[in-house]
Amino acid sequence: MENFDQIYTLVAENKTIHLNLDILETGVINILLLVGILIYVGRDFLGSSLEQRQEGIIQAVQDAEEKLNEATIRLTEAQKQLTQAQVIISEIRKETINTKKILLESDESDINQELTVRFTRALTTLRSREQQVFTEIKQQIIRLALKKVLLKVQSQIGSTKKEQIIDTNIAQLGGNL
Repeated sequence: MENFDQIYTLVAENKTIHLNLDILETGVINILLLVGILIYVGRDFLGSSLEQRQEGIIQAVQDAEEKLNEATIRLTEAQKQLTQAQVIISEIRKETINTKKILLESDESDINQELTVRFTRALTTLRSREQQVFTEIKQQIIRLALKKVLLKVQSQIGSTKKEQIIDTNIAQLGGNL
C-alpha cells in the first residue's frame, strides 16, 4: 500500500509520467541476468519435474484407457447376459403357457371322462330302479288280481262246493296229510 502512495506522490510532484531509458539505472540487465541464471540452473529441476508430471499424466491416461476398455468389455458381457436372460425368460414364458394349456386340456378331458362315468352310473342306476319299480308294480298287480279272483271265486262258490273241492284235492294227494 505504501508503494501506491509513493507512486501518487511522485506523480503529483512531477505532474508527468515518463519512461526512464537508462538501462543501468533501471536494473533491466540485472533482471535479465537473474532470469537467465534461473532458467539455466532450474532447467534440470524443472525438466525433471515436468517429465515426472508428464509421465504421471500419461500413466493416468493409460490407466483411464484400460479402465474404459475393461468397462466396455464388461458392458458387452452384461449386454450378452441380458440378451441371454431375456431369451431364457421368453422360453420360460412359452413353456408356462404351453403347460397351462396342457393342464387345462388335461383337466377338461378328465372332467369329461368323470362326467361320462357319472352319467353312465346315473343311467344304470335309473334303469335298475326302473326295472325294480316295474317288477314291484307287476307283483302288486298280480297280488291284486289274485285277491280279486279269490274273492270272486269265494263269492261264486258256496260252502258245499268248497268242501267238494277240498275233498277232491285231498283225494288226489292220496289222502296223506
